[in-house]
This record gives sequence, C-alpha cells and structure tokens, in this order.
Amino acid sequence: MAREFDVIVYGATGYTGRLVAEYLTQAYPGADKPKWAMAGRSLAKLEEVRDLIGAPADTPLVTADAEDPASVRAMCNRATVILTTVGPYQLYGSDLVAACAETGTAYVDLCGEPAWMREMIDAHHATAQKTGARIVFSGGFDSIPFDLGVLTLQEAAQARFGKPVPRIKCRVRTMKGTFSGGTAASLKATMAAAARNPMLIGVLTDPFALTPGFKGPSQPKGLLPEYDKSIDSWVAPFVMAAINTKNVHRTNFLLGEAYGADFVYDEMVVAGLGEMGKAAAEALAKMNPFAGDKGPKPGEGPSKEERDAGHYDILFVGEMADGTRIDAVVTGDRDPGYGSTSKMIAESALCLVQDVADAKGGIWTPGAIMGQPLRKRLIEKAGLTFTAE
Repeated sequence: MAREFDVIVYGATGYTGRLVAEYLTQAYPGADKPKWAMAGRSLAKLEEVRDLIGAPADTPLVTADAEDPASVRAMCNRATVILTTVGPYQLYGSDLVAACAETGTAYVDLCGEPAWMREMIDAHHATAQKTGARIVFSGGFDSIPFDLGVLTLQEAAQARFGKPVPRIKCRVRTMKGTFSGGTAASLKATMAAAARNPMLIGVLTDPFALTPGFKGPSQPKGLLPEYDKSIDSWVAPFVMAAINTKNVHRTNFLLGEAYGADFVYDEMVVAGLGEMGKAAAEALAKMNPFAGDKGPKPGEGPSKEERDAGHYDILFVGEMADGTRIDAVVTGDRDPGYGSTSKMIAESALCLVQDVADAKGGIWTPGAIMGQPLRKRLIEKAGLTFTAE
C-alpha cells in the first residue's frame, strides 16, 4: 500500500536534521522531487526551521515525540522511509525501530552505538524480515565511506584477481572537520551504559558483535601507534574504528561472506614519517576528541563556511596472500560529521525509496542493501568519490 510520504525527516529541528531538510530542499527542488515531510516534537519549531532553510511553505510538518510511542507509530504508517537524526539512539530510538519493524516501514539513521544495534538486531531482525521493513543503521560518516570503500576495493579485486582480498587496511590520510555533537553524546551514553552493565564491554570490543552466529579470524586491535610498512608511515588509533569495523564485518556476513570467511580489516589514522610521525602518532593515541565539555553539544555545530571547508581522504590497501596489492580511495568534499553526513543519509533514504525498493526486509548495513546504487548517488549528488587503483 502506498504511503503518504516517501521520506519523513524525523528530528528536523535538530542541527543535523535541519541540514538534511535543507539538502533535500536545495538538491531536489523540481517537479519530480520526492514527497517528504519534516517531523519533530514541536510544530512551532518545525515551522521556524522550514522558514529558516527556505523550504516551500507547503512542506508538510509532522509532530512526533520519542516519549510518545503512539505518535511514533502513527508517523511510521505515513512514510515509506523514516530518516531519523534523533539520538543517542539507545535513549530515543528503540520504540521507533520497533514501530518500523512492525509496520513494514524502512528506516535509516546515523547510529554509531554497537551495543544498541546488536540489541535491535536480536529483537527486531526476524520481525523486519516478515514485514519487509528495511532497517539500516549507520547511514553517515560512520559508516558509509568505510563500508562502501571496502566494497569498492573488493569489487576491483574480484575483477582483477577473480577473488576477494583477505586483508584490507583502511588508513585515514586527511580529515578536516569536527565530529557531531550527536556522535559525542552517543559515545558518552554508550560508556554510561557499559558502566551500568559491564557485559556490554564484550560487545563493544568484539569485531564480530554484529554478526550473530559468525566469528571470523583474529583482528588487529588498532589501539597503539605502529609503523605501517605498506604505506611507509606511522599510524595511530582511529576513534571511529570501533563502529566502522563492526559494520564492515556485518556487510560481509550479510553478503554471504563475499569478502571471505577469513577476512581481516582494520582502520587507523596516518600520522606521518620519521620521528615527527612517531611523535604525532603517540599524541593521537592519547587524545580523546570526546573528552570533557569541549566541542559541539547535540543540536549545535559549525558554521556553513566551516562545513564547506571540511573534507576527508581515506585510503584502503588490499593485500593478497602472496603480497600483491590493490588500493582504493574514498574522498568527501565537506566536513565528515555534518556537511557530508547530512548528504549521505539523505541519499540513503532516497536510495531505499527509489533504487532498492524490492530488497528484502531485515536489519541491514548500507553496503549490504544499497551498495552500488548508493555509491552512484553519492558520486553524482553528494560530493564523494570512489576510485580503485
């Protein structure tokens, strides 16, 4: 049965949600624009944001509150896809995932909270399979560039070697921009949850926490600086690796171990050459960008000029068992936490509506359910590049 809206942007009055709504307004202004609506707790704030971003005066507005499950379920029944930026998801997202699974509604979020994600997989994956609900976590900087970067490299390896590479090293070469206030709040909520329930620590540290029933080989820890001979540089721990690596392994799992049952993957930040590179790597290893009260709070973020000045460049080094190498590179033209993320999740929602509408229900990763169609959208519309070398 057709729904009233293609996409509802839930959380449109928040900082990132507003950017998503602004992107949809500017990128899809024509007669063929998707049927989308803005949703949040306050109608007055929705009207204010609609006017602030220059959206048409007839842009539909929907009121829904995470603390009112009936309003959340009613919202789900009106849309093909719910795009939610209302986090931390472990605090505000459980009822929405349940409602989407039960009503057969597609869903995409920006979640980087693996313990909650595993809880949702255990609770709702089977229901989503029955109803056809296509639920997708981690539709922003964590983890689309990494998930699709590995997919791009493995496609190139299949074309060149006739088989996937068993080892991929992800190396973040440059990254300018701040993490979102929502990402910081999510990490703090996860740490608080782990303090209350120490059993969650096992989930947080397990590379295969999101692949129930499957355990691959031992994976690199990535917790200490090291010299990486493959790129002749010192590398340091990457703060988003704990979620990205889990999503990459889940993609492999959902694709029937297309990367191999023995696939090994890690992520680190390039620090530089020689003694200066070593010192930089050691400094990065001690740094916690989410510590203290510095940085944006949820609902806050950088200026447009700061977002536009951001960018990132990520190298993926694929190594065959005999040492043969193949690389891939992913770049983005905006800051990762806001400018690029808002475009990626918007295109993910539209991809679910327009490109993979016939995909089976379940709890997915972006790479496993959207793969090539999403990559094509991101290249054409969202300022990302994906190249194999």
